[in-house]
Amino acid sequence: MKKNLVYPLVTLCALLFILSACHKDHPVTPATTDPNTGKVFNVVGDQVGRPGIATVFVASADRDNFNGTIPSLMSPLYQAKFQAQLQAYNGNNYTTNILGLNAAQFTGVLATDVLNVSTTGTTTYYDGTNVLTGRNLTDDVIDISLTLVFGGPTGASNPTLTSDHVNANDKAFLTSFPYEAAPW
Repeated sequence: MKKNLVYPLVTLCALLFILSACHKDHPVTPATTDPNTGKVFNVVGDQVGRPGIATVFVASADRDNFNGTIPSLMSPLYQAKFQAQLQAYNGNNYTTNILGLNAAQFTGVLATDVLNVSTTGTTTYYDGTNVLTGRNLTDDVIDISLTLVFGGPTGASNPTLTSDHVNANDKAFLTSFPYEAAPW
């Protein structure tokens, strides 16, 4: 009889430990109201519309606030901070990137951490023509982001900083849903 109670108690303790750990790492931020729509949002965790961008451009002290900010308010609140960081990374020599965006324009786009999706055209992070119209599993978003940040007007400036040199997934993607490669 006592043996039958041990396993449920251990399981319950483990679950409570996991839940308390998750709560500490990802606090629930206060509700935010979108001034354009009046819709109320509660945000938990990380936005991650564009992988690596918040990691690189949002200061640790701002991380929870940034992740709790609704997208329509991100650019007004964070664009100037993103621009200061972009200029710092480029030694205040940032002019434009391969999209023709200057520092203020580019960081305005970056500060709104959402993944745009084209429902009628090509879906890609960047393919030389289409820009931020979605994301394919095969899009090298980190190299594209590095090129936009460090590549200058032609994408060829600072070649040692425009690639992470990881050119493919470690396992082949599936050809049917869920498309992602099986875990190791």
